[in-house]
Amino acid sequence: MPIEGDDELRDILELDTVAVVGCSSTPGKDAHEIPKYLRDHGYEVIPVNPFADEIFGREAADSLADVDEEIDIVDVFRPSEEVPEIVDAALERDDVDTVWMQLGIRDDDAAKRAEDAGKRVVQDRCMKVEYGRLMG
Repeated sequence: MPIEGDDELRDILELDTVAVVGCSSTPGKDAHEIPKYLRDHGYEVIPVNPFADEIFGREAADSLADVDEEIDIVDVFRPSEEVPEIVDAALERDDVDTVWMQLGIRDDDAAKRAEDAGKRVVQDRCMKVEYGRLMG
């Protein structure tokens, strides 16, 4: 079951490094403003976007496989139909603790695969909202 309890969410929000798949270079878009908020609140944000060269003054990775740093959380800002592929990429990494799907994004089958592989999963929740509610 995807994580919904406040204690478990708080535990996830205490992690440090977030790879944001679908991070946008366009100010005003949620996929830009929410990662910016996370950066401003102490998270190491790694933008993952094959169509951007740089976001937040940092080189954007083309894929999760191209990220050299260790990743704690994969934060998904892509349509639900792309989640299975993103989960596959997350499962290829030993370092990913949690797959977090933003508001409106969910895939129960992919979530179960991630959980069966030992990953924590959050679906259809905003990291910014949960951070403000639980950590702010």
